[in-house]
Amino acid sequence: MSTPRFLVTQEIPEPGPSILRDAGEVEIRSGMSADELREAVTGGEYDVVLSQTSDRFDAELLGAATIKGIANYAVGYNNIDVPAATEHGIAVGNTPDVLNDATANVAVLLLLGAARRAHEASEHLRSGQFEGLRPDLLVGQDVTGATLGIAGMGRIGKAVAHRALGFGMRVVFTQRPPQDREVSDDELGDLAGRVTQVRWDELVERSDYISLHVPLTEETTHLIDADVLRRMKSTAVLINTARGPVVDEEALVRALRTGEIFAAGLDVFENEPAVEPELLELPNAFLLPHVGSAEQGTRAGMARMAAENAVAMARGEEPPYPVTV
Repeated sequence: MSTPRFLVTQEIPEPGPSILRDAGEVEIRSGMSADELREAVTGGEYDVVLSQTSDRFDAELLGAATIKGIANYAVGYNNIDVPAATEHGIAVGNTPDVLNDATANVAVLLLLGAARRAHEASEHLRSGQFEGLRPDLLVGQDVTGATLGIAGMGRIGKAVAHRALGFGMRVVFTQRPPQDREVSDDELGDLAGRVTQVRWDELVERSDYISLHVPLTEETTHLIDADVLRRMKSTAVLINTARGPVVDEEALVRALRTGEIFAAGLDVFENEPAVEPELLELPNAFLLPHVGSAEQGTRAGMARMAAENAVAMARGEEPPYPVTV
């Protein structure tokens, strides 16, 4: 059996590189263009690609690919046409569960930062405007006692719910909007009796905060559109740590600018790495550069899982963390 060759499309932390080097030859090529990725995937030089969500593997590319597998360094895999990969015998893996707490932590950071106008407050202080305590200075929205609506009560949604309950918030949720599916107490586990399932329309109109935790699908693309934003409370705050295209950014800009909603906290963007220019100018948009999983232990765990997937794929084995159709 020939020595496996791994292509890594961005630098990843240890122990990922060491795991790969123990199993074969590794080439790290950060900043590859789409054409360079295509050439690498179709040229017969590599067995497995350890990819990022910014690397696009569509049906046409996968049909021409000569690789055995794609090990995505992420829990999400909307950058990969999984049915096409399966059709062409290309294994796909991801890194589930390891980033649940880190992403939930950032969701709460965004919630608090947007509610309490942290960006504006920091700029106020750094620009030399602070002249002492004033009763009307940068007053934000209440958190304790407010209602948090969670769109998508999966592992990350549940982790956010636990944190919100710790802040004394009321939690309502819709399992997978825009569709509604009844969730049993067994599925909710220790959240049973502490959170309330509601229909999506009710969640939109009732919540003081809406936190998005849905995968990116055809149904969830622009889940938050102009109509939804109009139906939210004028004091509401929108939080997105899911995927950028879940929110119609142009509609969000209008809603923030006209006061249809109070604020937004975003870690992901519709056309990453590009960000809607007007979002950058709005004081009520609290923005982070897609750092939801950026905790040391989390990123190391993701690297380990992705590398273990890649090694198994190169050997023709079932990856330990597979993505299936």
